Amino acid sequence: MKPNETLWNFPSTNGNGKNGHHGHNGCGGHHSGKHGLHDDIGDDHIATSVETPVRPDAFEVDDDSKIERIAEHFRQIMEILGLDLSDDSLKGTPQRVAKMYVKEIFSGLNPANKPEVTLFDNKYKYKEMLVEKDITFYSNCEHHFVPIFGRAHVAYISSGKVVGLSKLNRIVQYYAKRPQVQERMTRQIAEELKRVLQTEDVAVLIDATHLCVSSRGIGDVNSKTVTAEYSGKFQDMETRKEFLRYLEL
Repeated sequence: MKPNETLWNFPSTNGNGKNGHHGHNGCGGHHSGKHGLHDDIGDDHIATSVETPVRPDAFEVDDDSKIERIAEHFRQIMEILGLDLSDDSLKGTPQRVAKMYVKEIFSGLNPANKPEVTLFDNKYKYKEMLVEKDITFYSNCEHHFVPIFGRAHVAYISSGKVVGLSKLNRIVQYYAKRPQVQERMTRQIAEELKRVLQTEDVAVLIDATHLCVSSRGIGDVNSKTVTAEYSGKFQDMETRKEFLRYLEL
């Protein structure tokens, strides 16, 4: 970007860093070049970083302005698809989608929405692991913008501090409510738990269904994806087995 360009006024590019429309790749339906690479990354669900790739200027405008811009562009998408936006059922859809994106399903992109966590002294002297399992979440695949949904199971062993149980759920929801890759989401939740709980003894396991696998592409409606992150005492196999046994109860 040039110095005076921001997220809201920079010219569109074609993936090669050039302004204008995408050129034909000359290979018919076959993937090739950078477009083929991008398709492969999406279909193989590759994450390129532990951090969510957010632009530095992402929060220089308020939510209402974002909603207005997204609604404008989504209206164009619907029109290109051939939909009649004068129909009563469709005329409000661009605004509804834009509001849903900013205020709901992608609200976890905004650091202002990160849960505030208060720690308490472990006055009960509870020394075993605490497991919060079956935390339902809904996220979205960052490659195709279709839902990922499932259950998260988290555990920690107190280092002298404890946290209200609902905060564990809120941390999961915060990292779910953004375009995601499941491996990244698993690590982000684990790192945040370690930070707020002031302990390395954390476990996170996520069991999820990806609509980018079941509703398109390979069309496999039965498969699920499981990811896990273990740190501290949970790297010990017996401690890890204990955690997994609790999930079977």
